[in-house]
Amino acid sequence: MATKDPREPFSRISASEAKSKIDEGNVQVIDVRTPGEHAGGHVPGAVNIPHMAVVSRKGDLDTDKELVFICQVGSRSALACEFAAALGFKELYNVEGGTEAWVKSGYAVE
Repeated sequence: MATKDPREPFSRISASEAKSKIDEGNVQVIDVRTPGEHAGGHVPGAVNIPHMAVVSRKGDLDTDKELVFICQVGSRSALACEFAAALGFKELYNVEGGTEAWVKSGYAVE
């Protein structure tokens, strides 16, 4: 179940919760790993915006959707959530365990 620490501007979700959100629609998945990591396999449809580029690529973030951030294990994506919150985005989710948890859960990558 999604967890929300009041000190963080985002919710932490599991890979299965992320998959459910993706299946329901109305989310944009942002893979904040390096382009090389992204090319090695990512959540289907994920947009690659490395975590340190979130601010400079603000225009690539969909203002009409919930934003689901994912990296390899969940650390860089948490930082990216902080950046997105500073830009004024509200519905932010960090996938705990990242792409590793996604793959371990048996979900497809492209």
